[in-house]
Amino acid sequence: MRLDKFMKVARLSKRRSEAHEALEHGRITKDGKPLKPAYAVKPGDVLAIAYATTLVTVRVLEVPLRVTPSVKAADLYEVLDRRKDEPSDWI
Repeated sequence: MRLDKFMKVARLSKRRSEAHEALEHGRITKDGKPLKPAYAVKPGDVLAIAYATTLVTVRVLEVPLRVTPSVKAADLYEVLDRRKDEPSDWI
């Protein structure tokens, strides 16, 4: 599954276009490297997501094959770290 779609399905972003824009601007990274919207998400990936005032680090637990009503967003990832900092400290 594409990362921008996963972000929407996992409710880490409100809209897929919002996730796409964040990825284009380098606000979502893996191992310190910015990711592209078409990155194929895999279980075990650790992603750092820079929101407006919060940096959230999550581990992907499961990637659904397709989106159905039975997919629970909370089961797709676990939050490893959440901190409020100034954006200049993140990257």
